[in-house]
Amino acid sequence: MTIHKEGYTLLTVTTILAATVSGLAVYFLADYPVIMYLLIAISLFFFFIILQFFRKPNRHIENASDELVLAPCDGKVVVIEKVFEPEFLKEEVMQVSIFMSPLNVHINFAPVNGKSIFYKYHPGKFLVAWHPKSSEENERTTTVFERADGRRILVRQIAGALAKRIVNYTEQDKLYRQGDEFGFIKFGSRVDLFLPLDAEIMVNLEQKSTGNRTVIARLNKA
Repeated sequence: MTIHKEGYTLLTVTTILAATVSGLAVYFLADYPVIMYLLIAISLFFFFIILQFFRKPNRHIENASDELVLAPCDGKVVVIEKVFEPEFLKEEVMQVSIFMSPLNVHINFAPVNGKSIFYKYHPGKFLVAWHPKSSEENERTTTVFERADGRRILVRQIAGALAKRIVNYTEQDKLYRQGDEFGFIKFGSRVDLFLPLDAEIMVNLEQKSTGNRTVIARLNKA
């Protein structure tokens, strides 16, 4: 396990602050050990919270298959429903939404093999990620992967109340392999998947997902 590049700057700042606070506590509060150790403990607590948030586990795909749609992120399945997708697909599809808490790994992975044919960033609000209107009103990105069979999978990164920055690395017309990293969302968020109506959904509501590991759906041959 390593540290994700998105965390380098913040971790550097956090390390300096934690070291400074701990050093000042030892220097000025040595006669008040309870307060001194409390400040040191708080500094270390915040340092390790930031450290674990930007962790980058080594994820090898165990179920690679053109038939399967793998989870684009860690989290919990909070929505499974049929909806109309108006931005790009413009048709009825199955939506599967995964909520990521601040304790989850926040890397986003390509759920299928395919070419990135569409990307758009939408500025917006920072409603809590499980709010019904968060997918329409929050800051978000839309990325569409087109498979070799022509089927299109839309992935939407949605900022939450704590998430203040969405990062998306996709490049137009670039081929992505299932499991390739395509984005990152900082501090709590949600990812929506929009799949063909005939996709066989393989997860249940409230089920925990692991990016690159959990099978979200099986696609029948077109």
